[in-house]
This record gives sequence, C-alpha cells and structure tokens, in this order.
Amino acid sequence: MSKVHLTIDGKKVAAKEGMTILEAAQSVSVSIPTLCHQAKLAPYGGCRLCMVELDMGDWTRFVVSCVYTVEKDLVVTTRSEKLDSVRRNILELLLAHAPDSPKLAELAEEYGADRNRYEQDASFCIHCGLCVRYCAEVVGKHAVGFIDRGIRKEISFIPEIAAKECNECKECFPLCPTSYLQAAFVLAESLVFPKEVSESASKK
Repeated sequence: MSKVHLTIDGKKVAAKEGMTILEAAQSVSVSIPTLCHQAKLAPYGGCRLCMVELDMGDWTRFVVSCVYTVEKDLVVTTRSEKLDSVRRNILELLLAHAPDSPKLAELAEEYGADRNRYEQDASFCIHCGLCVRYCAEVVGKHAVGFIDRGIRKEISFIPEIAAKECNECKECFPLCPTSYLQAAFVLAESLVFPKEVSESASKK
C-alpha cells in the first residue's frame, strides 16, 4: 500500500493511504481527543471533539479528523487557541447533559470548560452511538438502538433482543463515556423483563 506524506503539528508523517487524520496522528503518538471513536468501529464523526485545523495556504479549515482521510502534503494542526475554543464549547454543551461523567470532567479540566455555562438538562447520554454501533457492527445483535430524532433522540434497548442477548454479553458497557448505558439497561431490565430479574435474584 502506498504512503501519503503529510505534516502533523510540525512532524513529518508517512501515513498509509486511506488512513484518517486521527489514525495518522495516533501512529506518531500525537493525541487528539475523541468521545465517539473506537478502533473496531467504522468512523462516525458524531462528537466533533476530534476536529483539527488544516492549513490551506491563505486560509484554514476545520475538519473532523476521525472521518477525514489523509491527503498528500496536508499540514495539520491538532492544538491551537481556536481549536481549544471549539472543543471547550463542545464539552460545555455535553456537560449540560452528562455533568457527572468522569471522562467529560477530565477533558473539561484540560480545556478549561465551564460545566455550569449551560443550563443542565441531564439526560446522561451524549449520543456518541458507541453502544449502538458496537452491538451492530461487532457483536451483530442489534439489541440497542436510537429512538426518536433531534433533541428527543435517546438510546433504548430492544426488549425482545436484549432479554435474550445482553445478560451474557454487556461488551458495550465499558465503552459508554457517561455510564448512562448501564443505568438504561437496569431500567429496561426491571420494567420490560422483570421475570428474568426476579429469577436472577432468587439464584443469588
């Protein structure tokens, strides 16, 4: 496979053709923050936290590094005052939905995000889609999915599938950056298939 030569934060990088900027950066130990990326999953570009800046000569352009593939002679900046401002605003919006997420708190400290900037509307889900995509793309069970759209969009377990598959799996649980998924499963378990819950409790 041919190589594509580019520059990331002043480093000359020889990336494999077809790599994303995020993958190219990781290959030379350049850290770019992300919440919705997972190596086993197809690129998604949902959280926008991994935006980087491309030098286009007379102007610059922001792109989402986990979906933008490398190009010859690209000049990429992964950290700047403008990028920090964009990431800070994204984090502040996400913190309004998941104020107690350890992952968001860690990133908020790094980028100086104010967790109280926006009025809290704690849904605890930031719509990264990791659980939905992992269950579909890796496990192949489709036991969890999105329901509704826009600001009303939520993660939901599909009862008839989850009742059969999730207790023995739960591989997607550690991927959740806010722990919302575990809480959603416990709620679904108690409301939708209480028989399995009571049987499980009686065996303990």
